[in-house]
Amino acid sequence: MNKTTIPLAKKQALFNKLKKANEVFRKVYPGDRPERQAVHTLYGGANLFKHDLALVLGKRALESFKTYAPDFLTFGKIFGLNGIEQIKTKDARAEAKKYLSQKPQNRHSHPAALSFEVYNKVIQKLEREAIEDFRIDFEDGYGNRSNEEEDEAARIAAEQVAKGMKEKTLPPFIGIRIKPFTEEMKERGLRTLDIFLTTLIAQTKGKLPNNFVVMLPKVTIPQQVETLVECFEVLEHLLKLKAGSLKMEMMVETTQSIMDKDGRNPLMKFMQASKGRCIAMHFGTYDYTASCNITARYQEMDHPVCDFAHHMTKVALAHTGIWLSDGATNTMPIGPHRGEKLTVAQKKENIETVHRAWKKGYDHIRHSLWNGYYQGWDLNPAQLPMRYAAVFAFFLESYDDAVERLKTFVEKAARATLIGDVFDDAATGQGLLNYFLRALNSGAITEEEVLATGLTLEEIRTRSFKKILENRAKS
Repeated sequence: MNKTTIPLAKKQALFNKLKKANEVFRKVYPGDRPERQAVHTLYGGANLFKHDLALVLGKRALESFKTYAPDFLTFGKIFGLNGIEQIKTKDARAEAKKYLSQKPQNRHSHPAALSFEVYNKVIQKLEREAIEDFRIDFEDGYGNRSNEEEDEAARIAAEQVAKGMKEKTLPPFIGIRIKPFTEEMKERGLRTLDIFLTTLIAQTKGKLPNNFVVMLPKVTIPQQVETLVECFEVLEHLLKLKAGSLKMEMMVETTQSIMDKDGRNPLMKFMQASKGRCIAMHFGTYDYTASCNITARYQEMDHPVCDFAHHMTKVALAHTGIWLSDGATNTMPIGPHRGEKLTVAQKKENIETVHRAWKKGYDHIRHSLWNGYYQGWDLNPAQLPMRYAAVFAFFLESYDDAVERLKTFVEKAARATLIGDVFDDAATGQGLLNYFLRALNSGAITEEEVLATGLTLEEIRTRSFKKILENRAKS
């Protein structure tokens, strides 16, 4: 029997000290949150908000989609989906019939498979739940108005939210964006928050909407976050809300939120200043590019300065459970000509304008997804078709490959575990598992489609490839 050199008591003392450090680390980096994350946030001026706005805007999004993408072949060509270039016919109905006549297990080989499946998923999404998240905007989308006007807008918006809660017309996620806590705007930002919450709580008898959040824009120093949190504490006490019930998001919109005066990334300090209330960090494309002195023509989501900020944010907040959201494309897919009596040329120009804007936004969203940003902003309901087209295509185009890889990977890992071999590539398995978690969260695939991997829903929900292997080894 081999003897160890370090005395048991000494080893135990050292490990107890290490345990405390490990526990502190785990609290700071608990990993991804298991709750559903919205794939987008639609921003709208507070003065326009109505209790049924999500339903109204959803209908507009569906109308735009059916007008400018009347069939799956047109849809596939707009976005350049894989396989669509092989389809020579313009008869979408006949091609759909041919596709559906094949056995389900053989359909993936049809060149129009991706276009057909994504197209129909987008229609279903727009019909069922077009808007996942809405932000009632008192900042850039509302502008600077008189105090009396913003007071009234805050009160009316709160009453409309209360009505939406009662009639169940609100989207699954909702919140307000107040003005920043800069010296110039802090009074106005807090006043709007106070009026909105006081009115809302009076109307709902102490209840907040599900997944309600307050967005603080243009954060540059931790003290701005600290002050908002302290205001939350006062409001919770005065309005008799449960302590900790008010949650916040903040925005990365300035170079100072990426690099502070000491040459360090301050985002972890911002998060810690929130005392656990911050749930998400959103990127503001146009304020950030402006702060980098990028001229208007080149202020785009995929500009290299944005990629730098994205990567810095991901590294700073990875595994903290903070959701990340990219910004918006500001090119609207809206034709220049309105009215019913349009000429052929005007209709053609409208179609080309919308398709061009959709493709641009689609490419931006794909760029975000490629960078690991699974949520982004939308500014107009006409952008929702490109949002869901990009998200669903991103996941579905690699579904078959991912199923086969994860299934094989689990079997390989299980064999290695059973015979005692070292299996040290769990990171690859986790990456594959993350694909299915994100695809399922987005609505691109169903729970049944996840089961094709050979994993159970319970295993998928552990969110940990390592735990899956450990549990399988025990059974």
